[in-house]
Amino acid sequence: MDLNKVFILGRLTADPSLRTTSSGTPVGSFSVATNRVWNDKNGMKQEETEYHNVVVWGRQAEIANQFLKKGGLVLIEGRLRTRTWQDKQGQNRRTTEIICERLQLGPKVSNQIESNFISHPLVEENIPSPDLPEIDIDEENIKPEDLPF
Repeated sequence: MDLNKVFILGRLTADPSLRTTSSGTPVGSFSVATNRVWNDKNGMKQEETEYHNVVVWGRQAEIANQFLKKGGLVLIEGRLRTRTWQDKQGQNRRTTEIICERLQLGPKVSNQIESNFISHPLVEENIPSPDLPEIDIDEENIKPEDLPF
């Protein structure tokens, strides 16, 4: 049995971009930064940042474009995909992306949240009260089964 599953919790490095395929399917992309903090053998605090390219399709792409902003916290569940292509100079290129299967929005981004956010995002006492947007299903003709959460 094989398993290709990824969970990341991090902050967007820029606002998402939204495009539409020739068949009309929305596709979004954005980058998420995750941090790893540890103490080295001398007891000195070390930090490493990893950047992840995320691709999201369909209604989730529209939701990501509408509600995610640079600096915002997001939880992504998906799978890894590596693809290859040739650039304009004819060089073979390769990239690994996370194909988003589910996303969970974090607290709304504001200057106050960023300045109040001191420690690791998983430590509850350091997360400000979320001011999450409400989605009115009836108003936008959204079917409950289209929502990713």
